[in-house]
Amino acid sequence: MDFILEEEMIDLLTYCLQNPSSESCESKKERFKEIGKELYESGGVDALENFFFAVDNRIQGEINLDPKPFRPLWNGITDEWNYH
Repeated sequence: MDFILEEEMIDLLTYCLQNPSSESCESKKERFKEIGKELYESGGVDALENFFFAVDNRIQGEINLDPKPFRPLWNGITDEWNYH
């Protein structure tokens, strides 16, 4: 299941990075938030860090765009995750 979530996160963020003005980006961001909650429930803040690190590396390597601006979408899941 972890691999499937990672691939889904990559697809969601890649789409939003490549199509920032698309109307469907908002629903993709909502799904990204849901995935963050699922990850936190199953593995805590370490899971959030590990997954985002892997996704960040893949996206930067594949399309040379930075997904870090999406990190704040997971703010509020836990006080330990606080990005701006």
